[in-house]
Amino acid sequence: MKKLLEKVASYSIEYLSSLKERRVSPSEEYLKLLDKLDSPLQDESLDTNEVIKLLNKVGSKTTVASAGGRYFGFVIGGSLPAALAANWLAGVWDQNAGLFVATPLSAYIEDVCAKWLIELLPVAKGSATGFVTGVTTANFTAISAARHSILIKQGWDVQAKGLFGAPEIKVVVGEEVHGSMLKALSLAGLGSERVVKVPVDNQGRMRMDSLPEMNEKTILCLQAGSVNTGSFDPANEIIPVAKEKGAWVHVDGAFGLWAAASSKYKYLTNGCELADSWATDGHKWLNVPYDNGIVFVKNPDDLRTAMSMQGAYLDQTGKRIPYQYTPELSRKARGIEIWAALKSLGRKGLAEMIERTCRHAKRFAEGLSNAGYKILNDVVVNQVLVSFGDAERTNKIISEIQKDGTCWCGGTIWQGKTAMRISVSSWATTEEDVERSLEAIIRIANKYA
Repeated sequence: MKKLLEKVASYSIEYLSSLKERRVSPSEEYLKLLDKLDSPLQDESLDTNEVIKLLNKVGSKTTVASAGGRYFGFVIGGSLPAALAANWLAGVWDQNAGLFVATPLSAYIEDVCAKWLIELLPVAKGSATGFVTGVTTANFTAISAARHSILIKQGWDVQAKGLFGAPEIKVVVGEEVHGSMLKALSLAGLGSERVVKVPVDNQGRMRMDSLPEMNEKTILCLQAGSVNTGSFDPANEIIPVAKEKGAWVHVDGAFGLWAAASSKYKYLTNGCELADSWATDGHKWLNVPYDNGIVFVKNPDDLRTAMSMQGAYLDQTGKRIPYQYTPELSRKARGIEIWAALKSLGRKGLAEMIERTCRHAKRFAEGLSNAGYKILNDVVVNQVLVSFGDAERTNKIISEIQKDGTCWCGGTIWQGKTAMRISVSSWATTEEDVERSLEAIIRIANKYA
C-alpha cells in the first residue's frame, strides 16, 4: 500500500506540474488511448500497480485540464492546494458522513463549516446547513423543505401522504432560470413545465414590474449569478414583496453567493439574506474538488423534516446527525475539503480570489472589445459573453479555440444570440494565462473575421 500510494503521489505531482504548459483539451491522438481501457473483464486478478499505471498512462493524457489556469468553461473552478490535500486525506480516512457515531470528525467539521459559511454568505443566521453533491441536489433539498413547509401549513403531511391529492403549489422563476433549478423542481414533483416564468431585462435579471400574484402557497426562485451574464436578480426589491404575500423564497446561487465574501461585490447579493433557503456550490468559486454543494434552510425543522427517514435502528447520538440535512444517508465527508479551503484562505484570501477572477474577466472583455468583437453582457463579476458575428462564425471560432488547446471556452445561446462564454472561476488563473489565452482567441477569431 505504501509503495502504491507513493507512486500515485508521483503521478499526481507530475500531472499538476504539466498543467502550466500542456494543452487544455486532449488531442485527437491522445483520445485514441481511451480504447486501452476497454477490454473484456478478465477472470483473474491483476497486479494493482499495473492497473494504476495503465489508468495514469491513459487518464492523465485524456483529461481536460480544468484544474489549470486556462480553462474557462461551465463555471468550473480548480482545486485549491489545501482542498486537494484534504481530499486525499479524506479519501484515505474513508469516512461515511451520515452519522456522528460513524465519524465524529465529519459531523463536527460540518458544524464548524456551517458556522463559517453562514458568517461569509448572505444567508439567515441560525440556518440549517447540508453538504451535498452540488447545486442541483442543493436546490432539490431546499425545494423539498419548501414543499414540506407550505403543505404542512395547509394540513397536508407530504412526507407521509406524498403529492397525490395535495394542495397545489405555485412555482415562480425567471425566464433565464438555470436548467438545474428546473431539474430540482421536477425531482421534487412540482414539474419543470408548470412554473410561472417572469420576464427578465437585457442582463437576465427578473423584472420587478412583472411579478405575478403570490401567496402562502407560492415558491419564488431567484437567481444570484446568471451562468451567462453573471447578473443577480434584485433580491432586495423582490424578496420583501414576496414575503409580504407569504411566499417561500429560494435563492439559486450556484457561484454568485460567493460574491458576498468580497466587500467590493457584496452589494450584488443585498437582500438575499431575507430568503428562506439558499443553494450554492463549493466546487465552483470556492475551488474545492468535485463533488461539493451546500444547502441552507432558514428554519432547521423544515429541512430536517423534509430529509427525515424511517430507521429507528440508527444511532441518533451526537450534536449533529448529518443525514438529517441531506437526501443521502451514506456519503463522503465533503465538509473536510471546505474546512481546509476556508482555513487556508481566511476571509482576506477568499475575497482576494473572488476579486482576482473578476479582474481577469474584465481584462478578457476589454481585450476582445478592443479587438473589435462585441461583448454582450455587463461584466459585473466573472462571466463574459462575446459574439464574433453571426451564429455560424461564432460557433466555428469556438470549435477552433477548443481544438487549438491553448484555452477552453464554451458556447451558449443568450437571448437569441449565439455567443462564446468565458467563465473565470479558478484560483490558478494568472495574468499570464489571461494574456496567453486572449492572444489565442483573437488570433483564431481574426482568421474568420
